[in-house]
Amino acid sequence: MGLRPMTPQASRIRVQTPSEKPPSTTTQRRTLVHTGLATSLAAHAPRDGRFELALPGTFAIRLSQPNREPMRATLRPMLCLVAQGAKTIAVGEQVFEYNASRMLIFSVDLPVAGQVLRASPSEPYLCFRLDLEPFRIAELALRVFPSGVPRPDNPLGLYVGDVDNDIVEAAARLVALMSRPEEARLLGPLLVDEILIRLLRSPVGARVAQIGYDDSPLRRIATAVAEIRANFSQPLSIEALARMAHMSVSSFHQHFKDVTAMSPLQYQKALRLEHAKQLMLGQEMDAKQAAGQVGYQSASQFTREYARHFGSSPTRDIARLRTANPFARASRR
Repeated sequence: MGLRPMTPQASRIRVQTPSEKPPSTTTQRRTLVHTGLATSLAAHAPRDGRFELALPGTFAIRLSQPNREPMRATLRPMLCLVAQGAKTIAVGEQVFEYNASRMLIFSVDLPVAGQVLRASPSEPYLCFRLDLEPFRIAELALRVFPSGVPRPDNPLGLYVGDVDNDIVEAAARLVALMSRPEEARLLGPLLVDEILIRLLRSPVGARVAQIGYDDSPLRRIATAVAEIRANFSQPLSIEALARMAHMSVSSFHQHFKDVTAMSPLQYQKALRLEHAKQLMLGQEMDAKQAAGQVGYQSASQFTREYARHFGSSPTRDIARLRTANPFARASRR
């Protein structure tokens, strides 16, 4: 494909659908749990939340009850392995369901809505997250694909597919190391490399490899995504973004939608609305103040678009959230 590694300057997981019956026996439920990984994650996530582990870029996530509503965030390139429980993730108009039978991979920053479907105090939702670093992926991809990276079969920046048990086993060994800091420092990077190499050798390997190559369409779109995120409150110039991505306007627009499942304007709108919600909830701004802060010239337009995005007007939505949890504060990942 003529791709070159990044230079230092370029700085469907599936669970039961509504029509399916849940597992009826303990034996069936066990098929949806990775016991070793779940045990290690539970030890490092003693309560609900996200916990950074001893090795940078690795996290243990725990939730002991289903979300009543989707939690919105913009997520960076990462691998997620569910050890126990189930969750949905929505990007654009597409919704994916996943549990321990599937793995979730983000290859570009995406605003998503996630909702844990199955969790309880006795069987909490447990997930391992590994951030995917472009430079490391580029280095390993050269070894995995010495003849060149094959063209990916699907450009979408989110992948959900059958879990690789060897990847799960390596992740379990990695998390188990975290209670021994010296071993984690020495052996952890080797296990991360094992996970990445197995990921690159998997059916989704060609898509993961794009993360590390400057000339791949995904990396060029990722550059435009970073520009939108850094300046989401400013007017959007599709022409300028297309030039940045070294594409024609029509090609840029199509590639952007292929990767993010949204148009550039939809992507910017999602960032604006989610940031405005954080300002209202976390800094107690009113809707008009938050609208102006994120770039809206019209408060009424902001209210309409907020209601379409979140299902309720800004005033009602924030009042409901504060009533449900007086200590609620928006958080960004």
